[in-house]
Amino acid sequence: MTPPGCHQQHGKLQETDMSTISIIGAGTMATAIAGRVAKAGHTVEVVNRDPAKARALAEQLAAGATTGTYGAAPTGDIVILAVPYGSATAVVVDFGKALDGKVIIDVANPVAPDLTGLVTPHGSSGAQETAKGLPAGAHVVKAFNTIFGHVLAKGGRLDAFIAGDDAAAKARVSALLESLDLRPLDIGGLRMAATLEALGLMMIGLAKNGAGTWDLAMNVDIGV
Repeated sequence: MTPPGCHQQHGKLQETDMSTISIIGAGTMATAIAGRVAKAGHTVEVVNRDPAKARALAEQLAAGATTGTYGAAPTGDIVILAVPYGSATAVVVDFGKALDGKVIIDVANPVAPDLTGLVTPHGSSGAQETAKGLPAGAHVVKAFNTIFGHVLAKGGRLDAFIAGDDAAAKARVSALLESLDLRPLDIGGLRMAATLEALGLMMIGLAKNGAGTWDLAMNVDIGV
């Protein structure tokens, strides 16, 4: 999650170990996630509408990072859609069937410019709205939206909440998150993405008001 202005078992990680993870975007969240993915030993493929921005991020990552062609089929079976919510629909249209069969991780928070609420239709979420434009064979999983980008970039074990309708897709995302030293916590189907997006907005409000700092993360104590 970008501030305005600014568990699978380890034995089951084989399918994501040393794999290629594609990231669409080159902004703050894309950079933070890509850095963590590269550090974990995965190959990062950066895709951006502006090829120069994609190359710049790939060069910053080093570690064998590559760039892909915007609108073409991404190399990775897991594709992280790290663009603002207002751009997500256009990106999905641009890629079209190229995203068929992919696991799409949606990280956006559909927050109004004045930070007073969410801009999604009543009863829906940004993830659900984005999913409407994807091929039937693509599976959306909401993740990363409750972690500020600069906090994610610092490293350390953090809780990462996920929501999605496809169990296999969530299992793959959970394995990826574990490999990034994050603790995946499944909160249910994709309808629950609205709750995660509201949590993202709550964290922005907490940072601006009660906490007085953006250096915060939401964690869960289980069994206390």
